[in-house]
Amino acid sequence: MNIPEDLLYSEDHEWLKVEGDHALIGITDFAQKELGDIVYLEVETLDETLDKGEVFGTIEAVKTVSDLLMPVGGTIVEVNEALIDEPEDINEDPYGKGWIIKVKIGDTAELDGLLDAAAYKANIEV
Repeated sequence: MNIPEDLLYSEDHEWLKVEGDHALIGITDFAQKELGDIVYLEVETLDETLDKGEVFGTIEAVKTVSDLLMPVGGTIVEVNEALIDEPEDINEDPYGKGWIIKVKIGDTAELDGLLDAAAYKANIEV
């Protein structure tokens, strides 16, 4: 299981790569394995400001559809458009080509409520 040390994680299996007051967000390696082959991604929240825990999109695998939840509040400033044509990039490279959105973080204090790699690993091993 790939759990990069330099990222933050939510209990809902999203990861964040913080870059100043922005963050790239995607789903974890664990989440993509649980979902199986991803066939469709929908994110219609570009330029919207959402609170932590709100749905920013949906991800569809062969057998299920799941909501994508904001791990921190903020404004969605970019969507990875490449995933519209190639959603399988999330399966193949969840921490690289498979990033889903870029967010301008509303309150950086919310980052304190996220998990580091060790805590996330402990959370999924329960």
